[in-house]
Amino acid sequence: VQLQASGGGLMQAGGSLRLSCAASARTFSSYGMGWFRQAPGKEREFVAGISWSGGTSSADSVKGRFTISRDNAENTVYLQMNNLKPEDTAIYYCAAGIYGLVRDTLMYDYWGQGTQVTVSS
Repeated sequence: VQLQASGGGLMQAGGSLRLSCAASARTFSSYGMGWFRQAPGKEREFVAGISWSGGTSSADSVKGRFTISRDNAENTVYLQMNNLKPEDTAIYYCAAGIYGLVRDTLMYDYWGQGTQVTVSS
């Protein structure tokens, strides 16, 4: 499975961005998908996940601001990010695995290359 993340950029605090992750797999609909992020000097952390059936989970730090969704017809998973904060600045990665709702990076088998999100105050 190849994953291609896009949509990152520079945004002012309070703004919105939508990240996309396009997958190559014909069996995309059977994968759980996750978004993670990694800020400089910090460990990669779970942001949001979506199961193959559409169930979702998100980190407390982004609840109410970020929404994960998927379009199986387009083999794409999205991360809508609203009310961005400077602490959201990081490289964002999408990942595919069996479950998609777990927060452990080891439970994901495939990773995209990452897209940079920078939020200025």
